[in-house]
Amino acid sequence: MHLITMLGLALAVAGGDQPASPQAIEENSLRQLLTIHRVYVDRLTGGETAAQMRDILICSMEGSKLFVLTENQERADAIMRGAAEDLVFTDVHSSSDSINAHLNLGTSRSGYNSRNGTAAGASVGESEADHATDRRHEAIAAVRLVNKEGDVIWSTTQESLGAKFHGASADVADKIAAKLKEDFERAKRLK
Repeated sequence: MHLITMLGLALAVAGGDQPASPQAIEENSLRQLLTIHRVYVDRLTGGETAAQMRDILICSMEGSKLFVLTENQERADAIMRGAAEDLVFTDVHSSSDSINAHLNLGTSRSGYNSRNGTAAGASVGESEADHATDRRHEAIAAVRLVNKEGDVIWSTTQESLGAKFHGASADVADKIAAKLKEDFERAKRLK
């Protein structure tokens, strides 16, 4: 029994059971991107806005021309899954500044025929208040490509407060497509 244990240990040291390095795992995942021809974009979790984000993401992915997008999950080489949210909210800012100073001085003396009295007073005050509201738009999505065996071969998280010429959801979808295209090009260089 001792000989079998020693043999197993020798094989493990020789590389049979050593875990892959993070770089090797990443390179393997990138190479798998090159084997994908059809992608199905699954429903994204996150509510009603996630359904809209899915449609926008499909358009951005189609524009990247990396894969054929299919509505038939059975024909897909990989499935894009994830979560997305698109929020519109109001950011409220309030501030208040105030300066005040008071000074009073008074003396009084009263006698039978004489009256003495002194009185003084000063007051300064300033107050300023500011209240501003900004309407903000923010979108975020975390997506992953999963192969037929169920292994995650690519993932990204993107967020946006909106871009100059389009909304936050469209910007997030474009960032996802751009990141996928960038990683696809990296995969080609690994060949």
